[in-house]
Amino acid sequence: MQAVIECGSKQYRVSKGDTIDVEKLDAKPGKVVTIKKVLLVSTGKSVDIGTPFVKNASVSCEVVGDKLADKVIAYKYRRRKSYHRKVGHRQQLTKLKVKEIKVD
Repeated sequence: MQAVIECGSKQYRVSKGDTIDVEKLDAKPGKVVTIKKVLLVSTGKSVDIGTPFVKNASVSCEVVGDKLADKVIAYKYRRRKSYHRKVGHRQQLTKLKVKEIKVD
């Protein structure tokens, strides 16, 4: 069974046992988070597509922990003007492990 979920305005294709990195959630490690924004559910034989979300579908995930993404460098430069600026950014992420996909 697979599902496409929306979390943090991004979409992820998940199945049971997968681990995904989503934008930072306000949850402590070990807690269970239920995501109700399910766009698609596939059971192998049938596919349920939501308009925009599948009714009565949810994905339960366990919070593994928080982490930082790789650093992204933004570099501004003006030629012949002695101007350059280097700025780095690391996005905060939450690691989730998918426990189960439910469709009622």
